Amino acid sequence: MQDVFMALVVFGSFFFIIRMFTNFLLKRRLIKGGHVEKANILEPVSSQEQEPQRMASLKWAMVSTMAGLGLIVAFLVGKYFEFDRYQMDRSLISFGIELMFIGMGFLFYFLIAIRQKQ
Repeated sequence: MQDVFMALVVFGSFFFIIRMFTNFLLKRRLIKGGHVEKANILEPVSSQEQEPQRMASLKWAMVSTMAGLGLIVAFLVGKYFEFDRYQMDRSLISFGIELMFIGMGFLFYFLIAIRQKQ
């Protein structure tokens, strides 16, 4: 099984490298041929596109931070109440805690995004 996985990773890597290189050659040929406007390769970045990018970064930063905090809280709750990872009914509490913190991260992002638009 490990050999099959290794072969898939190697061939997949070769495929993506070759695809990336051929896309580069195609874009270079289009630019040299003067078809930049048809290919939509070199478009200037407007200030309107930068704002959603900042908000997306904020969203994933908040969700990641809350997910990390959820893992820490789940670990501490597990240590405090001595939950065993092999007892399914008790180990599911950590998944619940993690999902609640991720949800709170999305909720905090939503509240900040609403205030930014006002």
